[in-house]
Order: sequence, then structure tokens, then C-alpha cells
Amino acid sequence: MNNPRHASSVPATGPGPFREAAAPSHRFVDDYLPALLAQASQLISSEFHRVARQHGFSVSEWRVMASLAGSEAISIGQLAQITVTKQPTVTRLLDRMEARGQIERLPHDSDRRVTLVRITDAGTKAVEHLMELAREHELRVLEPFGLERAEELKRTLRHIIALHAQAPGEAVEEED
Repeated sequence: MNNPRHASSVPATGPGPFREAAAPSHRFVDDYLPALLAQASQLISSEFHRVARQHGFSVSEWRVMASLAGSEAISIGQLAQITVTKQPTVTRLLDRMEARGQIERLPHDSDRRVTLVRITDAGTKAVEHLMELAREHELRVLEPFGLERAEELKRTLRHIIALHAQAPGEAVEEED
């Protein structure tokens, strides 16, 4: 890919496996991990969110469906944390998605206060093609870095998430 927006076309500015994309700057946020993660997430996600909307899903619906696809039932609190969405918003989304037959709610085996959610067969079918398109988008995003570096980036991000994850319901909400 020879796109000037991709990191591989930007000259290296320092040591380290992920420093190539850094441009010379004196702004604090240009070398501050949370700001870089947020910017990268926003840019890459917004590219795909256009595709999700074209296929009839809101961004929040897409995040819920993608989070539930291929997994066991999870709590609404866990779902809110994974989708980076406030729990009341997730609950309202689930109401609509349940009415469409895309998800179902289940009682927790041992804790009556917890409601579990899982995707239905109809929900999986509704989102299958979109997940294929998401994988294709991911490949295009990661292609300039090569498979080994892309996998290392994912492992590093999963490790960061595991180290800093909070229990569901404890997540600090962003202000808009």
C-alpha cells in the first residue's frame, strides 16, 4: 500500500518498534500513549463505522453485536465496558435489539442481580457479513506493519487492557 496516510511512509524519528509513525513535535500529546491510542482508535474506527451504518447498524449496535458474536453470554456491565458505552445506553440498545430478535437476556446462575446477554442465531446471521468486512478493514489498516508487528501490537494492547481493566460498573465514564 503506497498511501501517504499510512505510517510506513512517514520517516522514523526514534528507536522502538512502533516509533516510525511519530512526527517531530514538541506537543505533549504527540508522544503520550493515551492520546495516541484515542486518536488511532477514532481514525480507524470512524473509517469502519461508515460501513456499519451503510449496513443498517448504528455504531453502538455494531459494537454490541461484534462484542457478543462468537462468545458465551456476558453481563450487561461487561458488555458496557467492552463496548465503551454507558450501561444505561447499553440497556436501551439491548431493548431494541431484543425486540428485533438479535440478542436475548438470560438470568445469571448464581446472582439474581446480574442479567446476561448473548447474541441469537438471527443476530449472528445479521452481522456475519459486517464482521467479514471488519476483518478486511483490519487487514488494510495493519498491512503496512506486517503480520508479526501487527500481532505484537495486538498482544501489547490486550496486555495493557488486562493490566488496567476495572471490574464492570467501576469504569470511569468519559465526558463528551
